[in-house]
Amino acid sequence: MHVLILGGTTEGRRLAELLAGEAGVRLTSSLAGRVAAPRLPPGEVRVGGFGGAEGLAAWLRQHHVDALIDATHPFAGTISFNAATAAAGAHVPLLALRRPGWVASEGDDWHEVGSLEEAARVLPALGERVFLTTGRMGLAAFAGPELDAHWFLVRSVDAPEPPFPARVEVLLDRGPFTLAGEREILRAHRVDVVVTKDSGGVATAPKLTAAREAGIPVVLVRRPAGPEGVTCVATPGEAVAWVRGRLTARRGLSRSSPRP
Repeated sequence: MHVLILGGTTEGRRLAELLAGEAGVRLTSSLAGRVAAPRLPPGEVRVGGFGGAEGLAAWLRQHHVDALIDATHPFAGTISFNAATAAAGAHVPLLALRRPGWVASEGDDWHEVGSLEEAARVLPALGERVFLTTGRMGLAAFAGPELDAHWFLVRSVDAPEPPFPARVEVLLDRGPFTLAGEREILRAHRVDVVVTKDSGGVATAPKLTAAREAGIPVVLVRRPAGPEGVTCVATPGEAVAWVRGRLTARRGLSRSSPRP
C-alpha cells in the first residue's frame, strides 16, 4: 500500500516516523521546498510542487498511490484544495491531518482578524513594537507608510525577502520554542503587541502564554477555510489508525477475491 504524505509540518514528520516501520506500507513524503534545509522525515522524500491539481492527480496515478494524507500547514490552503481535487480525480482516498487551533485562556487579549492585511490595519491601536511571527511570506502587508513608525521583530526559519516594514529586525530561528525564551524576547525587545497565525500545536504556543503573562495583546489571523467533505483527524496517531484500517480492508478484499 503506497501512502503519500503532503508534509512539511511537525505532524507530517511524526506521521512518517510512525508509518516508517508499518508492515505493508510504502511511504513517500512530499515537501513544498520553501524551507532551505528542511527536517527530512523517514521514508522516500520528494521536494517541490506537482503542477496544480492535475499534476498531483497524474503523480498519484503514475506512482500507484493508494492513500493520500494532507498534513500540510493549516495556512497552506492552495495545496489542500488541489489535494481534494486530485484525490477525487484519481479515485484515491484522502485524509486531512490538521492540528487543532488555539483556544483563548482567561487573561488573553486576542484580536482575531481574517488576513495579514487586516492585522496590519489594527496594529496602530494596539502598539508600536511588534513581534511578527507569521513567517517570511506576506511581509508586504506591513510595509505600508501608515506603519512607518512601528518597529517589527520578524521571526522566520529562513531569511525573508522584501518588501519589508520600514523598521525591521530579523530573527532567524526554528521551533519548538520555550516559554522562558519567549518571555526573554518580549522583555529584551520591549514588545508591546504580537502578531501570529492560528497555526495551533504546542511548538509555537509558548509565545501566547508569554504574551498573556505580560499583558500584551495578540493579533491572531484566523485559518482559511479548507475543502469541504474531506475526512479530518487531529493527531498523527489517528492518521495511523486510518491507514491501518484501509490496509486491513485491502487485505480482506485480497483474501476474498476469487482465484482465476
